[in-house]
Amino acid sequence: QVQLVESGGGLVQAGGSLRLSCVVSGRAFSSYHMGWFRQAPGKEREFVAVISRSGGSTDYADSVKGRFSISRDNAKNTVELQMNSLKPEDTAVYYCAADLTIATIATTPRTYDYWGQGTQVTVSS
Repeated sequence: QVQLVESGGGLVQAGGSLRLSCVVSGRAFSSYHMGWFRQAPGKEREFVAVISRSGGSTDYADSVKGRFSISRDNAKNTVELQMNSLKPEDTAVYYCAADLTIATIATTPRTYDYWGQGTQVTVSS
């Protein structure tokens, strides 16, 4: 059983920064790609960022490119999302997710096998 626990969310003013962390327990962390998604009230869950097993490949949603950065530490079983220049439209519950596929990194939520419980990020204007 794989368990994912996010932390680091909170309330921040527009233009500020937050760093989200996700600790993964269970199967070998380096076996899966890791993604971050978010869901705002009344909206579908959307892709934010993904990082490959080795950390050598990343991808970002257009809306966060240049502002967010994803990283992982396979020795500590953690994946992080550094969020800078936050905007009110970044307000959402943020989820980390693990993808066990042998294929390349994916941006579709249904591809992911395990999910955390989410952490709230609120950006005030």
